[in-house]
Amino acid sequence: MTELRRRVLELLWASGGPTSAYQLIESVKLGDSRPVGPPTVYRALAFLMAQGLVSRIESLNAYVPCVHPERDHDCLFFICGGCRTSVELEDPRIGGLLAEDAASLGFVMTRRTVEVEGRCARCVEAGAA
Repeated sequence: MTELRRRVLELLWASGGPTSAYQLIESVKLGDSRPVGPPTVYRALAFLMAQGLVSRIESLNAYVPCVHPERDHDCLFFICGGCRTSVELEDPRIGGLLAEDAASLGFVMTRRTVEVEGRCARCVEAGAA
């Protein structure tokens, strides 16, 4: 784990929500006098994803730290369209259903990410008030 990879992971944990690569670049630049370009941060993110430490939320083009990096699991994200928070949930039933459907099609899955968009309880409550 290089210093930059560690810094990117720390920034993701500290962000409290989905973070784009360009937000990470700006944050890294604030703490480092050397210029950091997009390819450098994208390589760090690719490494962290390969290690199971970070997940990409495709619909937001953003990254979050994995909640359970010690376990191989499917990524199931609930994403709030109001405040942009995300919650990662582990539900083996969904992974099982996807595996069954893939097998019935003769399809070999390499990665499974499910994103559910809506409103979190806090945003629903705020909108109702």
